[in-house]
Amino acid sequence: MTQMLDIFRALADPTRLRIVQLLRTMELSVGELAQVLAQSQPRVSRHVKILCDAGVADRRKEGSWVFICPGPKAMTEPLFTAIDAWVDVFGADHWHIADAARLAAVRADRAAAAERYFAAHAEHWDSLRSLHVPESEVEAAMRLLLGNAPLGTFVDIGTGTGRMVELFGDAASHAIGIDRSPEMLRVARGKLTASGADGWELRQGDIMALPVDDGVGDTVVLHQVLHYLPAPEAAIAELARIVKPGGRLLIVDFAPHGHEELRAQDAHARLGFSDDQIAQWYQSAGLKMSAVRELAGRELTVKLWLGTRNEAAGLRVVGS
Repeated sequence: MTQMLDIFRALADPTRLRIVQLLRTMELSVGELAQVLAQSQPRVSRHVKILCDAGVADRRKEGSWVFICPGPKAMTEPLFTAIDAWVDVFGADHWHIADAARLAAVRADRAAAAERYFAAHAEHWDSLRSLHVPESEVEAAMRLLLGNAPLGTFVDIGTGTGRMVELFGDAASHAIGIDRSPEMLRVARGKLTASGADGWELRQGDIMALPVDDGVGDTVVLHQVLHYLPAPEAAIAELARIVKPGGRLLIVDFAPHGHEELRAQDAHARLGFSDDQIAQWYQSAGLKMSAVRELAGRELTVKLWLGTRNEAAGLRVVGS
């Protein structure tokens, strides 16, 4: 009863009710909420604290930024259902309409920031990508390996610009993108917001200590990240921790190569991986290699290694 009273007290303010409605649409920083609400950041922060204390909202820190999202589903779903029913009866008020218009400006700002980042880095990325097969072929191979069945809870580690969440989010019941860099998460947030995708969330975290509970992921993806890591076997063990029984881990990276310049130019810690290496690391982490796909590029070969937990499938090597 006390917690229910806290919720109703938290919502007994027009601004806080507006915040709750905005958070249903997308995660927002305190600054973005202040922009939409046309209020000062300290005032908005006080409202956010009351909502968080009541369990209606939650904070997620990304570097120096803090993003606000809805609280646990068990807490907020009944509340949202009630709000929708009341809107059907009474109609949307002028604040709801005005907030939706200003929220569109926030979406546009995020998209513009993402575009500026891509423009600044396009030449370097194009140079690296020219060494291997086009990303469209890699993505098609990933789709083929993961199949047409629903992906359940989809977790993309090292999400970067959010491309994997954008690509596979529609087939997932929920998509989580994790990256160490707050800057990349802001790029991803802008890109995903502009794409109109829904059912996703972004979290800041290190691959060696993922901000995810054990056995959460039905489908976990690590796309072109492993070669940056000095201890890839430890990273795979941490990835396997979040794969639920019957779940899958898909790693996409390079086969062994001799491009030493990538160590200095692009901070590659490892120059590719063999099938045996990945299979051994999977086995040590409680996974079994169930499929391998090879895509030969101009100078670099891309490999896809699919591992499963508690599955009896054997290794299946598919040529390019």
